Amino acid sequence: MVKLTADIIERSPQFMNPAREYELDLRLNKIPAIENLGATLDQFEVIDFSDNEIKRLDGFPLLNRLRTIYLSNNRINKVAADLGESLPHLEEINLTNNNICDLSDIVNLKSVSSLKALSCLKNPVVSKPDYRLFTIHTLPTLTLLDFRKIKQEERQAAKKKFGGAKGKKHKAGVLEAEKAEKLNGSAATTAKPAAAPAKVDAARLAEIERIKQAIANATTLEEVMRLEEQLKAGVVPGNEMPSPAHNGDVEME
Repeated sequence: MVKLTADIIERSPQFMNPAREYELDLRLNKIPAIENLGATLDQFEVIDFSDNEIKRLDGFPLLNRLRTIYLSNNRINKVAADLGESLPHLEEINLTNNNICDLSDIVNLKSVSSLKALSCLKNPVVSKPDYRLFTIHTLPTLTLLDFRKIKQEERQAAKKKFGGAKGKKHKAGVLEAEKAEKLNGSAATTAKPAAAPAKVDAARLAEIERIKQAIANATTLEEVMRLEEQLKAGVVPGNEMPSPAHNGDVEME
């Protein structure tokens, strides 16, 4: 991965795009984090971060001129809650094909009060129940979500589901349930690996006892040597496969 430096910014393509916006192209640089954008001197309306290794949507200095950021095909799983403070005039965010999982990250985009277009396609969050209505209600300035124009009927449905005192309570419950699910998932993930070594250790202790017993019962040097050879080969005494010639089957001539 390559750290985003002032030198990379200076060497990257800078051009007037078809929409007559000044654009900085930072695609395909294996950038792991957004940083050092003060080197842009706030010259760009569009910055393209597509096809990098970015994990968090944060790290921006104050960029008054920036209107659009393209972030498709990264690894973003977290959105900063104060993003709008750094990007007060941001209107479009393309997060297609990232790893946004939580509706709480949609809530974090509320700070971007000028946001008009958002894409979260190919992110786990889009599979959440009522994702679209939740997003429409949470970000009322949006006119385009996942490349689909927001209809008046959708706004009304979002208001009915998440508006008013009852809707507000329901929305809080959705976020609390998400948080609890995430905590339980983390606890389960932590607990499962911890249980596995215990089984392995118990099995290994049993094997060691069997080895000790076999060596203790050995009566000749030849038998001790045979046991050592078996152990070197990874065979625990008592686990040897019977020889085909002595397993009661008739050998094929």
